[in-house]
Amino acid sequence: MEASKNKLFSGNRQTFAVAPRVWGLKTIFVNLYFIAEPDGSWILVDAGVPGCTSKIKSAAAEIFGEDARPKAILLTHGHFDHIGAVKDLAEEWDVPVYAHPLELPYLTGQSSYPPPDSSVGGGGMAYMAFAYPKKPINIRNYVELLPPDGSVPGLTGWHWIHTPGHTPGHVSLFREEDRVLVVGDAFTTRDAESAIAVMTEKREVHGPPAYFTPDWAASHRSVDALASLDPEVAASGHGMPMRGDELRRGLENLVKNFWVIAVPTKGRYVHEPAVADERGVISVPPPVGNSVPKVMAIAGALALAGFAFSALNRRVKSNSQIRSDRPLPHNRVASGLPPTVDPDHDDPTAHTNNYP
Repeated sequence: MEASKNKLFSGNRQTFAVAPRVWGLKTIFVNLYFIAEPDGSWILVDAGVPGCTSKIKSAAAEIFGEDARPKAILLTHGHFDHIGAVKDLAEEWDVPVYAHPLELPYLTGQSSYPPPDSSVGGGGMAYMAFAYPKKPINIRNYVELLPPDGSVPGLTGWHWIHTPGHTPGHVSLFREEDRVLVVGDAFTTRDAESAIAVMTEKREVHGPPAYFTPDWAASHRSVDALASLDPEVAASGHGMPMRGDELRRGLENLVKNFWVIAVPTKGRYVHEPAVADERGVISVPPPVGNSVPKVMAIAGALALAGFAFSALNRRVKSNSQIRSDRPLPHNRVASGLPPTVDPDHDDPTAHTNNYP
């Protein structure tokens, strides 16, 4: 049965309609998306914060019916607030998890992300960034490569676009038929650094979350590429969907003035990006002095502790089995994808999880 595009969500006020056969779900401060085919089959895009497994399953049941199960999970990237329930859901639903080859090191336990920079952004979410998880997860038994032809497994009429900058393997999704764009964190539709903006959800086009973006030049190119698609609707990881002329004007302004309105005036990655390849992070610039007041850092730590406690109270599944026989295409050498390695780097084979 086709999932209705006009269905109301009285049981879950944080679920919202985006476009025909596209719905979003807010998990604390980040969104994930359900995208369906006309026949009612669907995929999940991103997996929210830790501890939201039941919430995602409840929203899926509300939209698609009890015991709804997607064809696949697709990750725009692997930051902690986009993969919180991915392992639980992949195991329970027994579905593949698709990601870009350059994102695999952070999904298979090989490399940590570059450290977040809490010295940039100037808001409550940025102040807490020093404590955000950056270590990799390991879903090796479920993760698979996105098709190199740009198609989206489980969906017709959609294609994925490599939009690096916020992470090396970040991707966005586009449906050309009605120009619907799912952007992950390539750009946002609210001030991602502000804790107040999380609550008010004031719609504005912003750059990617500054505290977790280690390559600003790549990010600018990605935003420019997305703006050139002339999207009618944009659904982001942070902020409510935007559409029409308001969206296009905001994107035009962001592209034109990116280095003024999106890039911090100073910070760890402003003048030198982190260097990564398909095996993970090779190098990061040295840390900068952080002027965040201690009281804000302490408040951030307490907030994160409460968040972690909530995550630990997740429903414990019984008899979960990890499949060991799933093909692992990411073990094959990715062709046609040049590594983002600085050729002048002293030791391009050095990868580490131990960053200052």
